Amino acid sequence: MASDDEIARRVEEVDSATTARRAAAAKQIGALARRRAAVADQLNDIETELGEVLAAAHDVIGVDELAQFTDVPAADLMRWLDGRKPTRAKRQRSATSAAPKGNPGHGPSSAKTLSARQPSVPSESASDANTADAPPRVPVNAT
Repeated sequence: MASDDEIARRVEEVDSATTARRAAAAKQIGALARRRAAVADQLNDIETELGEVLAAAHDVIGVDELAQFTDVPAADLMRWLDGRKPTRAKRQRSATSAAPKGNPGHGPSSAKTLSARQPSVPSESASDANTADAPPRVPVNAT
């Protein structure tokens, strides 16, 4: 039977081989991940430059014509061109700012919400709505 010291030595021997393999795998993964990040940064820079060149040349050559001349799919060209445009949040702010000045908070988004719920019906007072003699009001769909 092995002594306590011999058992510890054997476990350490087996563990050292596993530890070396684990360390090598971690180092390799770390190096590849750093390399990938650098290449991704380069790709982002190239795509940004592509978008800027496309935008600058847009007045003299269109996307479809560029696709024809370069054999680069028009969808890729459009993605690069659109990738340099402002985000949608900016467009939403400008749409909201287009609301009438005397009617704050009732821009296009609130009009859409109202029309999505139900058609506009003249309001009636609570007492008129609760009278038993009056027929119920039914909104008319305007299509």
